[in-house]
Amino acid sequence: MSKTDWTLAEVGQIYAQPFNDLIFTAQTVHRQHFDANTVQVSTLLSIKTGACPEDCGYCSQSNSYDTPLTPQKKLQIDEVLKAAQAAKDSGSSRFCMGAAWRNPHERDMPYVLELVREVKGMGLETCMTLGMLTSSQAERLADAGLDYYNHNLDTSRQHYSNVITTRSFDDRLQTLEHVRSSGMKVCSGGILGLGEQQSDRISLLHELATQPIHPESVPINMLVPIKGTPLEDAPKVSVIEWVRTIATARILMPRSYIRLSAGREGLSDAEQALCFQAGANSFFSGEQLLTTPNAGESRDALLFAQLGISKEKAKVNVKATAVNAMAG
Repeated sequence: MSKTDWTLAEVGQIYAQPFNDLIFTAQTVHRQHFDANTVQVSTLLSIKTGACPEDCGYCSQSNSYDTPLTPQKKLQIDEVLKAAQAAKDSGSSRFCMGAAWRNPHERDMPYVLELVREVKGMGLETCMTLGMLTSSQAERLADAGLDYYNHNLDTSRQHYSNVITTRSFDDRLQTLEHVRSSGMKVCSGGILGLGEQQSDRISLLHELATQPIHPESVPINMLVPIKGTPLEDAPKVSVIEWVRTIATARILMPRSYIRLSAGREGLSDAEQALCFQAGANSFFSGEQLLTTPNAGESRDALLFAQLGISKEKAKVNVKATAVNAMAG
């Protein structure tokens, strides 16, 4: 069984060890559970953009801030399916759909459930991020065939209220409980560069690694500063700190996919290679992540060729064949 009783001190000791030792350990753990030269590739599409009532201090989609973003209503279903087909054709195995809601209203449920069924029918793994969920909504999404639900913790419990005030840290944990109880896989991670301290990054990793079941997917994002948001001038976190966080996550949650997520477009090829060496084995492909830029597919193809990395194929039945984050 994967360990879930990590102490905060243990996590801190792993994080703070000499960099070469940390990377070596993370790569060793990674090779015990995954093909070292295969990466899972996802595509992310915003199906409803902007006009969000939440006040997340990093987000261009919040109604609370004056940002360059132009809100857009829900995409038509055929538009989403066209994007899903393009993602599949480009080699993505998972199609993720995000909507800027505090939580989906009941009037929106038929729309999202149809999207899940249609995308799933295309042979893609499915993921959504729609904000907070009730237990009933989670169950209906699972019944429709949704494989993964993303709901990030963002930062440590201690730092959380400095970033978001419209929903609590425990609200986020409750949604994760609903997702887990429904039988869906959990996708949950955080964002570096929100004005946090190193101790907050350690605390976030501790929170994720001590969940009763580790998240099957753990995105480690780097803040992409957005003009007009409170965090547009937040101090930058070094790439070394990002790699440390990825490597520590790999050691703590050895069977989870660790996703190199937002901020990847700012990395050099060598820095991305270091992230993969530290245990990252998942990332988003395409030119854009919801509303922020991303490394393009042509650049990714060249990088994969240079590194000898191949893309993981979609699993037909994710509930049956996806990685078991708690297996022995």
